[in-house]
Amino acid sequence: MIERRVIIGSRVGLHARPAALFVRRVADLPIEVSLAKNGAEPVDARSIMSVLSLNIANGDEVVLSTTADDAGEHLDALTALLASDLDDHE
Repeated sequence: MIERRVIIGSRVGLHARPAALFVRRVADLPIEVSLAKNGAEPVDARSIMSVLSLNIANGDEVVLSTTADDAGEHLDALTALLASDLDDHE
């Protein structure tokens, strides 16, 4: 399993638009990715409802994980995305 920890950079956290941008990016990947907050059970990062249910705020630390052995670059890109302010993305 590959994991990446990241501090959420979006001013409003992963709510509405920022969460939708993240979920779309994950859905475009050829791997399954899980997202977890504060040691809670991980959720499917392709599910907008699951991501929103985590109630992730600015400054929260989350863990991205996958069982795909060759997915390090994908997780690195998602980590960079979550660390940025997604409200500034189009």
